Amino acid sequence: MNTTRRSLLKSASAFGILLAAGVISIEQAVAADLRSGFDAKSLTDALKVLGGNAADSKDIMITSPDIAENGAVVPVTVNSTIPNTEEIFIFVEKNPYPLAAIFMIPADTESMVQTRLKMGQSTNVLVVVKAGGKLFSASKETKVTLGGCGG
Repeated sequence: MNTTRRSLLKSASAFGILLAAGVISIEQAVAADLRSGFDAKSLTDALKVLGGNAADSKDIMITSPDIAENGAVVPVTVNSTIPNTEEIFIFVEKNPYPLAAIFMIPADTESMVQTRLKMGQSTNVLVVVKAGGKLFSASKETKVTLGGCGG
């Protein structure tokens, strides 16, 4: 579906009116903007939604299998020990749509999330953490086998 300039302006105007009227909150408007990252077809485009460059961090731990026998359900756990973690973004580099998940972390809670991702092939899992208005990242390679025969 091609989005024309006119439909984009209509959507933006509608968001502005709802925001001004107090029908939706600023957080809901920002979340709707972040969701547009799910439509990005390249990792570069998906990362643009975050609005900045992420610095490498050893305070982000990604736990996923080194070799996944079934690419349809790859378990991934992300644990951030960065203070004031606000959001965790998970990207699967070689998927047709790289942005796989967004988690919003409430204040004063443990910054650990678990999910299952679909991976079409061996690839890097990239995690970006937003904390204190800054972006941090870490990645881990996961190999996906065909038919569970090994790597």
